[in-house]
Amino acid sequence: MSRFRDWLVSGALLVVGRRPRRPLDDARRLVPKAPPNLAAETLVLLLFGLTSLSAIGFVLVYALDPPAQTQLLGATLGLALLFLALALIVVGQKLVVTEELVEEYPAPEHPHEQALVGELIEESGDRLTRKGLFKLGLLGAGGTLGLALLAPVVSLGPVFRVREYLTSPWRKGRRLVDDKGKPYKASDIEADNFYSAFPEGITETQKEAIEAPVLLIRLPESALSLPPELQGYDAGGILAYSKICTHAGCAISMYRAPLFQPDEPKPALVCPCHYSTFDPTDGGSVVFGPAGRKLPMLPLTVDARGYLRANGDFDEAAGPSWWGVRIWKDTSS
Repeated sequence: MSRFRDWLVSGALLVVGRRPRRPLDDARRLVPKAPPNLAAETLVLLLFGLTSLSAIGFVLVYALDPPAQTQLLGATLGLALLFLALALIVVGQKLVVTEELVEEYPAPEHPHEQALVGELIEESGDRLTRKGLFKLGLLGAGGTLGLALLAPVVSLGPVFRVREYLTSPWRKGRRLVDDKGKPYKASDIEADNFYSAFPEGITETQKEAIEAPVLLIRLPESALSLPPELQGYDAGGILAYSKICTHAGCAISMYRAPLFQPDEPKPALVCPCHYSTFDPTDGGSVVFGPAGRKLPMLPLTVDARGYLRANGDFDEAAGPSWWGVRIWKDTSS
């Protein structure tokens, strides 16, 4: 009961506040006395109020429509930080009493006492017979506690879920469809043109994944020079490559089709952002631009009804060359 009373009294003191201290004599003060500055106090309170309003505005904008209001999010958060900084500046310049004292740096005091403290710390551990093991246990406890505190960071996004970067919606037997969901037939793919395709059955959100979109083109089989590991990836001259450039992740949206052979350059898939150029005849090798690796190729087959289907997954990870793309292999197929 007495503890409850103590808590009650403490809570009342926090709400009501302590009695004001008696004013000190100038001779007993540690800090020189300065006159009140009501104007500065009012300004600080106003800035604190503006900080609160801006922060509340940020929360409201984020709660109502965050994706479409990025400018308002930045403005409200920036204003909150600005008002808070201004308030602290005013406090430091106008409301905190400052005093400059010029004195010589004192000589080290009580060196023997400092040595005594060191000896006390050293001798206090005499009861520990396994100091190395004790230090190891302490390090392990501190390290695991730190990991426990950092664990909630995982909920902010796929920080450690590397597998999510390596999976793909492409599976053996999955049909290729256009952006409206209509399945492609082999007869729909004409020469000197290119088509965007997606895996059948995925959602609109899944279409935005870097592993989803591919480009379809048709070339004469006699023009193909695919390496041995990619033999059979085409379907009668129809080729499918990832639509995402391996340089910076832009969408490849240009196809250079030869019109005046043999003088015209070979066919090529071109990214318009930085002009990385890929050769579709030999498996998507880089022939120009900053891309550091070839375009991933999707194996194709034609079913009995003439529809184009994936015959597996990409030969390597789709997308730009982020850290693990050369290390890890997709295990989803």
